[in-house]
Amino acid sequence: MIDGLIQRLRVRDDVSDEEEEALRGLISETEEFPARVTVLRREKLLDRSVLLLEGLMCRSKDLPDGQRQITALHVPGDFLDLHGFTLKRLDHDVMSLAPSKVAYAPHDRLIRLTEQYPHLTRLLWLTTNLDAAMHREWVLSLGQRSGAQRSAALFCEIHTRLSVVGKAINRRFEFPLNQTELGECLGLTVVHTNRVLRELREIGLVTFRRGGVQIHDLEALETFAEFDPAYLYLEKLSR
Repeated sequence: MIDGLIQRLRVRDDVSDEEEEALRGLISETEEFPARVTVLRREKLLDRSVLLLEGLMCRSKDLPDGQRQITALHVPGDFLDLHGFTLKRLDHDVMSLAPSKVAYAPHDRLIRLTEQYPHLTRLLWLTTNLDAAMHREWVLSLGQRSGAQRSAALFCEIHTRLSVVGKAINRRFEFPLNQTELGECLGLTVVHTNRVLRELREIGLVTFRRGGVQIHDLEALETFAEFDPAYLYLEKLSR
């Protein structure tokens, strides 16, 4: 059930059979959501954390006039709100972008796990640090990269993250965002987003259509985006 999380952790450190069993014991129940449903609302008091098993979700914040900024994308194996374990509420919403399935980890079970398995505690802490590293990279893109580079960098990141959990094959992955939602990730208008996607397609790097992304030349796309996956920490870390 939580194989994506196990794969994410094992890329970066060893997880023993006993630790894997303890992680599986976190889960109390699962739930499925259709696309474009708010799964977690800001300011709601939290007593459990949510692990994404299937689908695609995002974190977002709204302005009073209705404008929205998507601040993160979540793929299978990601905790959507592990930081809510300590904060007890979110300052943003979490929404499904595709039909999705989640698993719930009650906070009382997380407390027991952190008390009994210090190594797993450090690994879960690592996942929140990875969220922060990805957020910094998104801020860099929004502030310093061109629209086309922002889009290219995002496609490189999602391809890399999905590859870790076996969801990107032959440089193609499911990506069911519409152009409005992609623009909300990139800080671009729909018109600018359309222009950027056309540019990437015409120079032979990426095709975005039918709910998916096909990367035609991964090395060239990474070069164009100035993408360095170091911020994703894909190497084994020492204890």
